Amino acid sequence: MTRSFGEEGGLLTYGSYLRLPELLAQQVPQASPPVHDELLFITVHQAYELWFKQLLHELTAVRDAMLGGPDGHQTWRARQLLRRAHVIERLLITQIDVLETMTPQDFMEFRASLAPASGFQSVQFRELEFLSGAKAPGFVGRFRVLSDAERDRLERRLAEPSLWEAYVGLLAARGLPAGDDAQVLASLVRVASDRQQHDDLWQLAEDLLTHDELAGLWRARHVQMVERQIGTKSGTGGSTGAPYLHRRVPLRYYPLLWELRDSL
Repeated sequence: MTRSFGEEGGLLTYGSYLRLPELLAQQVPQASPPVHDELLFITVHQAYELWFKQLLHELTAVRDAMLGGPDGHQTWRARQLLRRAHVIERLLITQIDVLETMTPQDFMEFRASLAPASGFQSVQFRELEFLSGAKAPGFVGRFRVLSDAERDRLERRLAEPSLWEAYVGLLAARGLPAGDDAQVLASLVRVASDRQQHDDLWQLAEDLLTHDELAGLWRARHVQMVERQIGTKSGTGGSTGAPYLHRRVPLRYYPLLWELRDSL
């Protein structure tokens, strides 16, 4: 029987499917008296968290496709979803432009209302770093307030394979040495030198490198935005603000993929 979608309109609506009443009720400014730009600040950061959720969804699937399962190692699927992640990451970089339409004076009108909240407390952002390969157990202890569910999520990301660990496992599954960094680098050189046999591994490595590069571009763009807004003032959560963010800019998820360039 052919479905008549028009006749089903009363069963589910655009708003109920997307839960728009609940979603649009989540932007709750704190400043009193109200400040015009606080809604912008909240909206942008909530949008970030929604995209972080999507990135975790995509990158977890990338990792699982590389680990393999009943259908084997699906490098094609990993590449497809990584490229989707790249598009999202470029969007996140561009989204900073929206925040920069807010002047420092505008921000200072409500900044005090944020304390002690801080972007440093984004559990999903830290999950993305752990999943990508930058596992740092010390960060879990530095979160001042974590729910049991949030702590479990972070500890699970620390315990489970990262994207890089999955890729190294893929090299080993192809019979390429991957016992330590020296072996992995030698295998990467072999992959790069024999595109006819290992092109899918080469392309996947390049897609991982793009993920790494875009994450670095976001960190650099983010610290510029922070300096433009508050200079070198301390963060609302107690961090050193821009100086701390500057220290994170050089972080690389996959240093061996960058080092590989020296051997080509």
